[in-house]
Amino acid sequence: MQIGFLGGAREVGRIGISVKSEKTQFLLDYGVMLERPPGFPMHIPPKDVDAVILTHSHLDHSGAIPIFYIDGKRPLYTNKLNLELTQLLIKDFIHLSGYYLPFEYLELKTMMRSNKHLDYGVEEKVGSMKFKLLDAGHTPGSASILIEAEGKRILYTGDFNLEDSKLLTGARMDYGDLDAVITESTYANADHTLRPELEKRFVDSCTDVVEKGGNVLIPAFGVGRSQEIACVLAGNHFKYPVILDGMAREASRVIMNDKEFLRDPKLYTDTMHSVEWVEGWQDRRRALRTPCVIISPAGMLKGGPSQFYISKIGKKANNAVFLVSYQIPGTPGKELLDKGICTIDGKVRKIKAQVQHFDFSSHAGASQLKEALRRLGGKPKVFAVHGAEGNCEMFANWAKTELGLEAVAPRTGETFEV
Repeated sequence: MQIGFLGGAREVGRIGISVKSEKTQFLLDYGVMLERPPGFPMHIPPKDVDAVILTHSHLDHSGAIPIFYIDGKRPLYTNKLNLELTQLLIKDFIHLSGYYLPFEYLELKTMMRSNKHLDYGVEEKVGSMKFKLLDAGHTPGSASILIEAEGKRILYTGDFNLEDSKLLTGARMDYGDLDAVITESTYANADHTLRPELEKRFVDSCTDVVEKGGNVLIPAFGVGRSQEIACVLAGNHFKYPVILDGMAREASRVIMNDKEFLRDPKLYTDTMHSVEWVEGWQDRRRALRTPCVIISPAGMLKGGPSQFYISKIGKKANNAVFLVSYQIPGTPGKELLDKGICTIDGKVRKIKAQVQHFDFSSHAGASQLKEALRRLGGKPKVFAVHGAEGNCEMFANWAKTELGLEAVAPRTGETFEV
């Protein structure tokens, strides 16, 4: 078996991995790097790919897949919820991209029609290889991929989380003996705050601002994080208005149709019925006149209605901006966190509202990554990917020295035999 790394090696973004037996080749994820212009993984001829398998909807994993539907129809394997959320994000990516993209809405449509829905745990055979998807606990519908061929068993974790959240059940990591594991290393250098403590601090902070007559803006990713934050507030009996805006609304409706992927479908339904949905500019302006919590993409303040809200909420000291996701260097969210400034309508402005970061990550933290590797059966060769600033190398080194496993942080373009 041959594993090739097309992107996402020693970086976060544009991940793409090929797994090849003598007669069959799978492509696992094919994402973009959200830079200007967007970065793509290395090219792989579509005619050489027998199946594309997608772990989850986020653009760093899914954003370049329509390239495979310019000419011809490769089967795309993922579940129905993942597919619909992916369509939402790629559609938005095409719409907002100020740069030439090598595909358009037509290719996205062909991609949607080429999908072969696959439930968790169901085995599928393509050519000489078989595989199944298993719950990764990262976003609604997210999966890890277990591949078997030529007497070898290979796991690609995708992005995963072992811990239960309000929205999802954590990954169980029960895969039997493995010959190789391709694992994310996003947080190989840091642990997340314990969930109960984090939720209490977050809800108390929101309550404090709203009770003093202020607004709280929560810039959040439209898929997964926005819904999680809404459920955290509802699950902790937050009794003030919560407003949902931007792509978070559409994603929430999509998830509502596939509640079997959720840990607590009743909490989700109750939450979605209790939040107020913004339908237009009138609702946005009304929200700013009422002490409330506003959940709105983009999570790093790079677009979406959150830019409008911060231009108003940021001016007053009794308001707050609570960031709830990782802020990539160079984004407005990171600038806000580090310097207390934000670029609004091309102008750099000092933000008077209080700014805090709450680490509601849906990735495994350092201790979880280590625990996940310890749980795996056999003596798998470890490939550490999807990590920046030395995290892939750090995690591979830990697997080598602490667990005695053969481990490597591959570079883009490298291939390995298993």
